[in-house]
Amino acid sequence: MPRVSQNQLDARRQEILGAARACFARHGYEGATVRRLEEATGLSRGAIFHHFRDKDSLFLAVAEDDAAAMVETVARNGLVQVMRDLLDGATSPDTTGWLGSQLEVSRRLRTDPAFAKRWAERSASLAEATRERLARQRDAGVLRDDVPIETLARFLELAYDGLVLQLAMARPAGDLGAVLDLVEEAVRRPGR
Repeated sequence: MPRVSQNQLDARRQEILGAARACFARHGYEGATVRRLEEATGLSRGAIFHHFRDKDSLFLAVAEDDAAAMVETVARNGLVQVMRDLLDGATSPDTTGWLGSQLEVSRRLRTDPAFAKRWAERSASLAEATRERLARQRDAGVLRDDVPIETLARFLELAYDGLVLQLAMARPAGDLGAVLDLVEEAVRRPGR
């Protein structure tokens, strides 16, 4: 029997995550039945759950994968860049799938205490990356120094949440670039 390499397993896992992200975004957590996940991935339930313990673990893996990508972007370029990337890709299937997943995470955080506990353990990395990036930017003289880092971080998080909601509701995004310019300007040191 031929052995499957780790690269092949990792590639299959990523394929499952991508298809599951689209399925969860389209149908919500409850509506993304195992049958729909099978159809979306083109795999059997056994093949899917070889990589993920259950549907809940699959959904959490999708959300974690999205959060990890965000942490990487925040660490390199800041939360405003994450927002700009979202805006630039607002109509792409990847972005709309990601937006749907984010809304589903928000819903489950409110309605599922077990999920909220598991997610809290994992979501701290995004908040930490944002605050570390802000501290580095302040040390470099780029950010205003009359407002605590925590307040700046919360301001950016609120702007991010608002952008996600606007895009997820398919509201016109034409002037949101100017809004993001204003958000960025609000946290920068005057004259920078």
